[in-house]
Amino acid sequence: MQHIKIYHSQSLRTAPDQPEIIIEGPVSPEKLQELTMHTKLDAFRRPKEQLEALIEIAGLPEGRIILARDGTTIVGYVTFHYADEIERWSQGNMKDLIELGAIEVADDYRSIGLGKKMIQLAFEEEQMENVICFTTEYYWHWDLETSKLTVWEYRQMMEKLMKSVDMIWFATDDPEICSHPANCLMVRIGKHVPISSVEQFDRVRFQQRFMY
Repeated sequence: MQHIKIYHSQSLRTAPDQPEIIIEGPVSPEKLQELTMHTKLDAFRRPKEQLEALIEIAGLPEGRIILARDGTTIVGYVTFHYADEIERWSQGNMKDLIELGAIEVADDYRSIGLGKKMIQLAFEEEQMENVICFTTEYYWHWDLETSKLTVWEYRQMMEKLMKSVDMIWFATDDPEICSHPANCLMVRIGKHVPISSVEQFDRVRFQQRFMY
């Protein structure tokens, strides 16, 4: 299938005396190689290793990286790619099932809407209408300590963020998601996705027959 990638960019300045932040993507591996990671982007791995991972994802046919940068420093990013081979979500071998895998914003740049702007930019010009986009939210990935939010407040924040691009809660019998009531699966089905793919995704979501 064709993975449509249409580059967009926008700028954000929160105050006249504040630096201009550029939100852009999908960005190429070559563009990423010219940039550096903010030292506080370390939620998943060390910044240098995370940048290497972003470069690899950007080079995949289905991969896309949306980022926010302050000059040449990446201060936030969102990744889209196929699910990892060891995860349930890859079992259907669906070419039109894409995972919103990671979203991270450096501490000093939070609370100005960068996460929402990055995610919304990814869906510009209907470039994701031929795929099912999903994200799995696990409470153990959430930065509860820095945010000072409770598990349920953080869950509400993430759900609101995903709803900004019409991703909604979907039920599943996936054991990891079912292991805690705050975990959830959120999904957006593009308007050009065939019903056969929707049905296949349903079979992936529910693998216990009595729940299907």
